[in-house]
Amino acid sequence: MAKSQFSAVALGAAMLAAAGALAGCSGREGTSNTAAPASCAGDNGGLTLPPGFCATIFADNIGHARQMAIAEDGTVYVNTWSGPYYSNDQPRVGGFIATLRDTDGDGQADVNERFGPGVADGSTGGTGIMLYKGWLYAEVKDRIVRWKRAPGTLLPTGAPETIVQDLPTTGEHPMHQFIIDKAGNLFVNVGSATNACEIKMGGREPKVLDPCTELETRAGIWKFAADKPGQRFSKEARYVTGVRNIGGMRLDDQDQLFVTQHGRDSLSQNWPALYTPDQGPELPAEELLMIKAGRDYGWPVCYFDGFQKKMVLAPEYGGDGGKAVGVCASKEPPVAFFPGHWAPNDLLFYRGGMFPAAYRNGAFIAFHGSWNRAPHPQAGFRLVFQPMVDGKASGDFLTFADGFTGKARPDKDAYRPSGVAAGPDGALYVTDDTRGRIWRITYQGPLDAAIAAAPAPVYAAEAAKERDVSALPLPPGGTREQLALGAKIFHGEAKGGTCSGCHGVEGAGGGMGSNLTTGKWLWGDGSPAAIAATVRSGVSQPRQGSGAMPPLGGVELDDEDVAAVSAYVWAIGHVGSL
Repeated sequence: MAKSQFSAVALGAAMLAAAGALAGCSGREGTSNTAAPASCAGDNGGLTLPPGFCATIFADNIGHARQMAIAEDGTVYVNTWSGPYYSNDQPRVGGFIATLRDTDGDGQADVNERFGPGVADGSTGGTGIMLYKGWLYAEVKDRIVRWKRAPGTLLPTGAPETIVQDLPTTGEHPMHQFIIDKAGNLFVNVGSATNACEIKMGGREPKVLDPCTELETRAGIWKFAADKPGQRFSKEARYVTGVRNIGGMRLDDQDQLFVTQHGRDSLSQNWPALYTPDQGPELPAEELLMIKAGRDYGWPVCYFDGFQKKMVLAPEYGGDGGKAVGVCASKEPPVAFFPGHWAPNDLLFYRGGMFPAAYRNGAFIAFHGSWNRAPHPQAGFRLVFQPMVDGKASGDFLTFADGFTGKARPDKDAYRPSGVAAGPDGALYVTDDTRGRIWRITYQGPLDAAIAAAPAPVYAAEAAKERDVSALPLPPGGTREQLALGAKIFHGEAKGGTCSGCHGVEGAGGGMGSNLTTGKWLWGDGSPAAIAATVRSGVSQPRQGSGAMPPLGGVELDDEDVAAVSAYVWAIGHVGSL
């Protein structure tokens, strides 16, 4: 195995406490030696936290909770989402914005109401949400709208005003996070429609647009006026370019804009002659970017290589696996970076007074967790703290909250951090967009305490367990050994398989791929031979889900491998039907 720049991550959560801390913007995880944590009531909602910190489950089952806005009276507004990213499951009844309040001070919301457009109005919900000058702003499909919020009231009043409309919603990244600065400028994320500006998604060494005309309307930040209703999206409002897909957007104490970027995918799958299977999970690094007007942050021509700590040319644009730099020398690098594919979904600069002073003005980042780190284990699924001074990383990041997955191997019951916000008392709130949970994290301890890492979850050793296929039905002519191999390939534990990244760890569907457990087949008749034919040919235009499937999933599979993974897919599609 090639040495990783994030070796502590590759060794697994159980080894994190033994990894050495490194200095500065290293992309490595720091550690700390601390005393046993103070006693907390309950089990912290399943989380592990640093000493002195405790968590309660503030709310549960509220829908696919994304980002939050918290009012001075403690009311928590949550934007929730729906659609293909969640296998088109049934949204909650009512509008997509959840309104929560804890009226008795026990750390749990006892008021839970909903408002805003719902399914009946043609809405699918959204991600971005913010309070500004007495208004609640929210993303609703292709627009940013606002409601007037009267002081002391729970729900906004009146019909919403549309501030910006016609935002692009096609392709891989249809969400629109946003932020408003002190001057009233509204900055809106418009993510890329593709992975690397491909003409056709999927397959080895894909052809791309060069120059990438997608940049005219995607992969950047657009600037509008927060107090001006009736604006429309246009090319002319672009503020910066070359940012593939933003997760979090926040302003620091100097009103300087920072964002987290999700890096591109499929370097080793699409370019196996240039990248090893062990490089794919780590490249490119995830990034924390300082945004400056008019700058180019590199996508799709460049990506940030965490091994070398520099921007390099992407293989589609003349790159050679990380040596060539070319025009990337003029692109904007990150101020901090993190392990590949961890998916930084939200960002918060902490200014509260509840936590120790060492946390003030540092960055909390909610990592949604990976889907495509095969052949390494999927990783991320945590809240980290990145120390910051004067707009730069001042030390290694630490895992602040862990244990979201419930198991070392994430499954369909895992929680995935998606949003992070601070309440008026300084408590931290973290959303999960899988099962709709929100945690509230508080602190009771000395305010001069140093930052500290959360203990690794005690169940980390479960990752080594073999998958049990004994209860699965056998396809005609299949064997248990074949199913076992197919399960390993499907879950990325052999041959660099990528199936579970799109179709979910149990094959029950994800944002990128369809549900394979229903017994309903989108391609062919569902026989092992038909499934094998689909695996070999790939799916360039999916009928469900947002992700195209390259032939063989973009990896090297021989006939035995194809037969094994096809047998496994057949088996999980026939559970309970034979």
